Amino acid sequence: MLTSANFLKKNATRLVCVAMVCCTALLTGCAGSGIRNTSEASAQPQVRPDTIYVYTFDANPDQVKLDDGGMLQKLKTHIGGSSTEQKQVADADQVREQVADEIVHQLQAKGLHAIRADAPAPADQNVLLVQGSFDTIDSGNRRRRVLIGLGAGKSQVSSSVQILYKPAGGAPRLVQSFTADADSGKAPGMAETAGVGAAAGAIATTAAVGGGLHAVTETKRASVSSDAKRLGDAVAKQIAQIGVDGGWLSTEHTKS
Repeated sequence: MLTSANFLKKNATRLVCVAMVCCTALLTGCAGSGIRNTSEASAQPQVRPDTIYVYTFDANPDQVKLDDGGMLQKLKTHIGGSSTEQKQVADADQVREQVADEIVHQLQAKGLHAIRADAPAPADQNVLLVQGSFDTIDSGNRRRRVLIGLGAGKSQVSSSVQILYKPAGGAPRLVQSFTADADSGKAPGMAETAGVGAAAGAIATTAAVGGGLHAVTETKRASVSSDAKRLGDAVAKQIAQIGVDGGWLSTEHTKS
C-alpha cells in the first residue's frame, strides 16, 4: 500500500500539472471593462452616419498615477534621465492615442466608416462624433498585483464619453453620454495561487510556475496600455448599440 509521501512522490508531475492548470484558470479572464451612467438624449440618429469621427480624448498629465515600482524602477528612471512629470505626460499621450485608435479599429471591424479626427467634421455630411475626457489613468502597483492580487494594486483607466450626431447642414446634438472604464481585474496573486501547489503537495514547484504565469499575465493584462485597449473596445460596442437602437446597424455588430 502506498503511503501519502510515496503517493505524492509518484504523482508529483501529474499534480504539478493540475496545479498549473488551476493557476492558469485563476489568472486569466479576470480583467474587464464596462459602461456606466448612461444618459440618453433626444437626438438619436435614424440614418446611418456617413462617417464616425473619433477625437482624441482630453487628458491632464497631472491626473496620471504612476507605479513607483520600488527602488529598481526609480533607479531605472534616474539612469534614463526621465522625470515623474515626463513619464506622466508620456503615459497620458500613450493612453489617449491607444483608446482613439482602438475605437476606430473596432468600429471599422464592424463595417462602419470610422476615422481619427482633430478638426471639425465636414458640414455636408451626416456624422457621428465621439468625444471624451479621461477621469482616471492609474498604473496601479505591479508588485501588489503579483504578490497579493485580488484587486490589490490593479491598474485602471476611466473616461467620460459623449456621442453627438451632426446632420448635414445642421449643428451637433448630444445622442448619449456615459462613463467607460477598464481595469486589470481581481486575479489572485502568488500568495493565493501558491495554495493550489500546497494542496497538490508541490508548493515549491508551483510557486515557481505561478511566478512565471504571473509574469506572463502582467505582460498581457495588467497595464494602463491594456486597460486603454479594453476601454476602447467597450466604447466601440456602445456606439454599435446606438446604431442598433437607431435601426441602422444589426445586432450582430454588438457581439464582436
